[in-house]
Amino acid sequence: MNIHEYQAKQLLAQNGVAVPPGEVCEQPVAARAVADTLFAEGHGMVVVKSQIHAGGRGKGTFKSGFQGGVKLCKSPQAVEDTARAMLGQVLVTKQTGPDGRQVTKILVTAAQDIRKEFYLAVLLDRATSRPVVMASTEGGMDIEEVAARTPEKILRESVDPAVGLMPYQARKLAALLGLKGALIQDAAKLILAVYRAFWNHDASLVEINPLCIIADADGRESVAAVDAKMSIDDNALYRQKAVQEMRDLNEEAPLEIEASRHELNYIKLDGNIACLVNGAGLAMATMDIIQHFGGSPANFLDVGGGASKEQVTAAFRIILSDPNVQGILVNIFGGIMQCDVIAHGIVAAVKETGLSLPLVVRLEGNNVELGKGILRDSGLPIISGDSMADAAEKVVQAVAS
Repeated sequence: MNIHEYQAKQLLAQNGVAVPPGEVCEQPVAARAVADTLFAEGHGMVVVKSQIHAGGRGKGTFKSGFQGGVKLCKSPQAVEDTARAMLGQVLVTKQTGPDGRQVTKILVTAAQDIRKEFYLAVLLDRATSRPVVMASTEGGMDIEEVAARTPEKILRESVDPAVGLMPYQARKLAALLGLKGALIQDAAKLILAVYRAFWNHDASLVEINPLCIIADADGRESVAAVDAKMSIDDNALYRQKAVQEMRDLNEEAPLEIEASRHELNYIKLDGNIACLVNGAGLAMATMDIIQHFGGSPANFLDVGGGASKEQVTAAFRIILSDPNVQGILVNIFGGIMQCDVIAHGIVAAVKETGLSLPLVVRLEGNNVELGKGILRDSGLPIISGDSMADAAEKVVQAVAS
């Protein structure tokens, strides 16, 4: 689950991470009130930041023609005018696609006197099954671009989950970033706090880009998280009730919301052949093989290892809600799941939804012959696939014809 920048900063601040002062607003007049307070506190400039679940906001363009989803303002009136230009409008960035996202909230925060920018993140290293802290002197840039051009500038520190990030590791990273004197201890304290937020809130990613050296009015330098991104592991939400309440359904596709209600993993894609599969790895392989035979997958849909008849029916309803779908491939490997159970679910779903699109089913594993018999005896126009390749080729041909 993704959360907004302002929410990520709230969680970071709870764990001791220094963040700039500010408040989230939904109305231009509220934005002006926050700006009045910030200017009265002596801040020279205020930044207005659109709150959507996408990067590249600063370089984005609103469909209204207004340029930039992040703006620096020199007066309360400018803040109000900027808020009015952003709120309720659709912002298009490199990560939103051409449809963009509607901005319903903005973050009004103090603009810091930034002396230097860094990159900092905590995520799970799947190669070692451990958290890893990543840092770089190339703050403000996409980390993928840094990795491609100058991989030596990415620092990594693996963390033993049994003991957590150790202070010496945080100090080591701070020193490798080139920090000196008191800033090393300041940065180490912040890095430890960022890791604490990652661990305490069951995050899959915490990204601070940029992490900045900032100066106050007296010129004293410190380290702060000027921007923040945070993703939470869906599987841990049952124990993260406060985080669960941060979910913004306006930022999620309606079909993905419906899928989550039935504990299905669904992601809409741009193709026309829908996939219903059990297991994430098998789902990705299924999408690949559809592409191999000249088709285009319409979705990623993983019903999990123990889907019920009701979940399969819900999955068909979700698939058929996508007007681009022209055919369906069901690819099931019965390990935990029984093929006869999934077959009953397919038959019930086809009857309930009145399916008229080509449907190809490949079953393998536990009770496979029983499952194939149920499909064969149903009297429904279900095409059987003998293998994954055979099923993919058949559904591509069926859609093409």
